[in-house]
Amino acid sequence: MKRPVLSLDEIRKNRKPIRNVNIEHKQKLSSLDNFAVWITQHIGTMGFFFVIFFWTVIWLGWNVLGPSEYQFDPYPAFVFWLFISNLIQIFLMPLIMIGQNLQGYHAERRAEADFEVNKKAEEEIENILTHLENQNDMLSDILEKLNK
Repeated sequence: MKRPVLSLDEIRKNRKPIRNVNIEHKQKLSSLDNFAVWITQHIGTMGFFFVIFFWTVIWLGWNVLGPSEYQFDPYPAFVFWLFISNLIQIFLMPLIMIGQNLQGYHAERRAEADFEVNKKAEEEIENILTHLENQNDMLSDILEKLNK
């Protein structure tokens, strides 16, 4: 049973253009969304870890080993350091979660776009195979007629 063969014009007419999901995603983000994504991308780096680490070492070191008249956050409680650390955590946690949600949404959109591209490729491969089968049938018919 021969499958219908689509012409090249029919294939081009039926083909949807490939979307650039990265551009679509960036265009849909508000400035606050961009800020949350920026925070998420920069907080999750070794650079940020080292900033926090060295800030903590310097803060605690100064308040333990520094001149007692200049110590501003007394050992062992470090109340001011805990307060600032908690403020950083309180503000960063929701921003990071928002950024991760936006990045997850972007990843889902990329996966959908990949699926669309794969589906198009499969349809085009099937059409190419159909053309090859029809060419093979035509060549077989010609060979048969020549051998008679």
